[in-house]
Amino acid sequence: MPLRSRKVPRDAVHHPLFARCYARASVAGETRMGMGRIRERLLGGLSGRVIEIGAGNGLNFAHYPGTVAEVVAIEPERRLRHLAVEAALRAEVPVDVVPGVAEALPVKSEGFDAAVVSLVLCSVRDVPRALGELRRVLRPGGEVRFFEHGRGGGRAMTFTQHALDRTVWPLLSGGCHVAREPVRALRDAGFELGPYRQVLMPAEGPQLPTSYCVLGAAWRPVSG
Repeated sequence: MPLRSRKVPRDAVHHPLFARCYARASVAGETRMGMGRIRERLLGGLSGRVIEIGAGNGLNFAHYPGTVAEVVAIEPERRLRHLAVEAALRAEVPVDVVPGVAEALPVKSEGFDAAVVSLVLCSVRDVPRALGELRRVLRPGGEVRFFEHGRGGGRAMTFTQHALDRTVWPLLSGGCHVAREPVRALRDAGFELGPYRQVLMPAEGPQLPTSYCVLGAAWRPVSG
């Protein structure tokens, strides 16, 4: 895989305690919260070369369809990247796990047919810059598949989300923010929004500050 000339620190993101907790919780969530079904919907129908931003422990890899020629998976956190490498070895499509950050992707421009962002825009340090990088590496007309959580609920819930973002939540959750607006961010970055739907996670039970999710698709404009 051709890399860009500028170097990206191997451990630009270092959250070992959160990574350990996330790895355990995410595996449990595959069945308990229905994340396995969400991943199937997120990735179904993709083809060609795909870049996945913030691959975590690689739980998406098993759900890529055989029409995908290659996945380049970017993951900045060392422990999660190690787990992603193990998941890549079990995947049915070729997966190359690469260190890097969303704001400075270590790949050439317009090299990918599609991009995947899954529960990652909440934690990147600079969302506009990260989405600008996504536009750079996608070919014109390339597709973005996204599953993200963000602001939702009534006035009391959004107040709580903003309060958490200003205080303890990012510190406890590896930089995660619960009040971001991924659909608006994609639109502001110049992507053409396709169909998307609101999803509650978990679908039943109490609604938490992290429960308000959106699943959908967007495209880099052909002329942009």
